[in-house]
Amino acid sequence: MTESSIGRYRWTIVGLLFAATTINYIDRQVIGLLKPTLTTVFGWDNTTFGTINGIFQFFYAFGLLGFGWLIDRVGTKIGYTISIIIWSVFAMAHSLARNTLAFTIARSGLGLGESGNFPAAIKTVAEWFPKKERALATGIFNSGANIGAVVAPIMVPLILASFGWQMAFIITGALGFIWLIFWWLLYDIPSHEKKLSKAEFDYIHSDDEPVVTAGTKVPWGRLLKIRQTWAFIFGKFLTDPIWWFFLFWLADYFHKTFNLDVMKPGWPLVIIYSSTTIGSIGGGYASGALIKRGWPIYKARKTVMFIFAVCVLPVFTVQYFHNMWAVVALISLAAAAHQAWSANIFTTASDMFPKRAVSSVIGIGGMAGSVGGIIFQPMVGWILDYFTKIKSATLGYNFIFMICGVSYLVAWLVMHLFAPKMTRVQLD
Repeated sequence: MTESSIGRYRWTIVGLLFAATTINYIDRQVIGLLKPTLTTVFGWDNTTFGTINGIFQFFYAFGLLGFGWLIDRVGTKIGYTISIIIWSVFAMAHSLARNTLAFTIARSGLGLGESGNFPAAIKTVAEWFPKKERALATGIFNSGANIGAVVAPIMVPLILASFGWQMAFIITGALGFIWLIFWWLLYDIPSHEKKLSKAEFDYIHSDDEPVVTAGTKVPWGRLLKIRQTWAFIFGKFLTDPIWWFFLFWLADYFHKTFNLDVMKPGWPLVIIYSSTTIGSIGGGYASGALIKRGWPIYKARKTVMFIFAVCVLPVFTVQYFHNMWAVVALISLAAAAHQAWSANIFTTASDMFPKRAVSSVIGIGGMAGSVGGIIFQPMVGWILDYFTKIKSATLGYNFIFMICGVSYLVAWLVMHLFAPKMTRVQLD
């Protein structure tokens, strides 16, 4: 590696994060795509399916706390390695399940392992990029979630039709081990990269923050006393469950409402998740562009986040459309807006906190988002079972989409109350 290639190397690192996030979302989405098959095999109703997803998110939530602490302590390279080994092993272990309990255990392990992805990725971006580039870098790697969500509706039905549901878990789970080889060979933090020029090093650390080294950490109790932490917590708590709903339930929604065949590629889902790639990258670019034009960081982030919150609102009108592609368009807009929101809300953590606290804050906020999912997933199942008994599951989905539509505006308001100008936290 030459000095002139280091700038490109930073974006190569983003490519690694993008690939990991792609695999992460393929692994977690398999259950949603296989829901009609798995409910038949294991005899589940909607409430049971929602409860299993809630248990997954319980372990994901507390895993976020644990990995946030671990990554701040041992560093991104080792922390990410531990995370992907755990999630890949348990992703493949779903294939061994012969009853609901065994399946739930595998799901719990997957949730625990996957929880390390975003704390490690966000801290990696904070280590290698100055603030003005972080939203774009975050948006690019976060778009891997969308690519994973696009690939899975094509890949999983084909594997299901050819080899059965067990092989779908084995093949998708094995992808993590392939990624791990490249991560271990290519990645290190800037302070350990001997060929990094002083000019490039100074550019990376141009925000007047101390160099990050493994082992520096901030106690969670101290972070929970800070208003900015709670802004991030509530922002994640109110919006993360909506994305989990899109991942776990949209295949079932289109299957029940428009008779989507689970044995064939789910093109409505492919279109929806393809649109989110634009939202993820565009959302990161939008706030970064405003900052480069001289806008204060807090104003740029909040302005674009408000716009994206408004873009989710129309999703509640799906109940008034009977054309599948009109519904696809509305959900595509909402899902793209979520990813644009996500790219910016992650970046607010590195805007408001020093690098040594970023992974812990991301872990705490991610845990809050998963707690929201723990509550929302069983609720979705209960709502669907209730409306199925009295009329139809479609009516239940309409009610859920109404909740989705208003969640982001509520989250934006709460974040504004706790951190009006996103004042920088001084921990020293």
